[in-house]
Amino acid sequence: MITAGFGFRAGTSAQSLQDALDAALASAGQDRMALGAIATAADKAETPGFQTLAQTLGLAPLGIDPAVLGAQTTDTHSPASQAARGTGSVAEAAALALAGPQARLLQPRVISTDKRATCALATGD
Repeated sequence: MITAGFGFRAGTSAQSLQDALDAALASAGQDRMALGAIATAADKAETPGFQTLAQTLGLAPLGIDPAVLGAQTTDTHSPASQAARGTGSVAEAAALALAGPQARLLQPRVISTDKRATCALATGD
């Protein structure tokens, strides 16, 4: 199963999130049918854009606890993300946390065209 993790700014639209997801899937040579779950930081899981994306994909919008996000080893090391969220990339950390203990990144974070959202893909056990 492929998991998608998202990081995004307040007020980000479902279209921006979809743009980041589509770019990540294309870069990884995957399609939406391979996607099994989506997640973001716990405090953002209920935002309208993320909820709309989840509904469009037919997946439950999952929120990951900040401590779990901070425990993930990410390829990206954004100082801003580290300071605000305790992880180098919320998108990568969420994808890895959701994929399980043997997770690996399929696609490090990619940035949406409007630069409001990031998406990373992972797979695990």
